[in-house]
Amino acid sequence: MLIKLKVHPDSKRSPLVRRAPDSFEIWVKAPAREGLANKAALAALAEALGQPPRKLHIVKGAASPSKIVKVLGA
Repeated sequence: MLIKLKVHPDSKRSPLVRRAPDSFEIWVKAPAREGLANKAALAALAEALGQPPRKLHIVKGAASPSKIVKVLGA
C-alpha cells in the first residue's frame, strides 16, 4: 500500500489529519534536519495505521515535505 504524506516540521502542535483514504498531512515538532522530522512523521503515521514503524518506508520525497510512504505487508 502506498500513502501520500505531507509533513510540516518545526510545528508547535502535532496533529495528524487524514485527507483521503491514502493521503495524510502531519505536523511534527521535530526539525527538518538529519531525518528527525521523517522519523517523527513515520512513527505517528505507523501509530495511526496500527502498524509497527519498521513496516513503513519512504520511497519518494525523503528530502521534501511531500512524501510517498510504502506500508510493507499491507
